[in-house]
Amino acid sequence: MIAVLGFSRGNVVFVLGQLYVIILVVRAILSFFPMTASSPFAPVARATYVLTEPVLRPFRRVIPPVGMFDLSFLVAFIVIELVVYEVLRRL
Repeated sequence: MIAVLGFSRGNVVFVLGQLYVIILVVRAILSFFPMTASSPFAPVARATYVLTEPVLRPFRRVIPPVGMFDLSFLVAFIVIELVVYEVLRRL
């Protein structure tokens, strides 16, 4: 079905992996700004939190923050890129 629409499995995996990385970057950028419930970016911040927290939580258990920096974002980014690369390599 996916190939009929002009997408190969590799393209779908690549696009989904890159989309998730973009969501991680958006969450990282939004973390620098104070959010209130009335903020126009509050719905975006909530959506990025809901989408990324299940992936980031296990990394946070293993990697403690360094000062005020949370390195779990960086590790999750690298792991996602490696997983996408390996999946694409095997397809």
